[in-house]
Amino acid sequence: MFLVYEYMERVSLFCALRIEVKAVELGWTQRLNIVKSVAHALSYLHHDCTAPIVHRDISTNNILLNSEMKAFIGDFGTARLLYPDSSNQTIIAGTYGYIAPELAYTMVVIEKCDVYSFGVVALETIMGRHPGELLSSLASPSTQKLMLIDVLDSRI
Repeated sequence: MFLVYEYMERVSLFCALRIEVKAVELGWTQRLNIVKSVAHALSYLHHDCTAPIVHRDISTNNILLNSEMKAFIGDFGTARLLYPDSSNQTIIAGTYGYIAPELAYTMVVIEKCDVYSFGVVALETIMGRHPGELLSSLASPSTQKLMLIDVLDSRI
């Protein structure tokens, strides 16, 4: 089977958030629209396909932006169809930092695995960096009170 994708003129969301010039282009409206687009795409995969599809690798590297900064999910290489008569057990697949912790314990693929990854992507989109960076800084005893303004991407 082959998948044919529309050409994406822009970079991945990961690159757009890491490259200073591109990150400044991503205002709050664009970021909100990106998060909404990914949510709609996941809803389609999970609820509207005949056999629900779990992507298993939702990450900012796999969200592509077109010339209008509209988001598309790419890289379906690890995607799985969920059949009701199957155990849906699998090996772990995905990008470190985006994989749902319960997948490591149960080894059962369900839609909630993508929902966890989506939450990480949404946080990364508004923070401008992976949420894991924030968590590691909170572990430091020198960390003072953290305000919401400190978490949001300061470049916009």
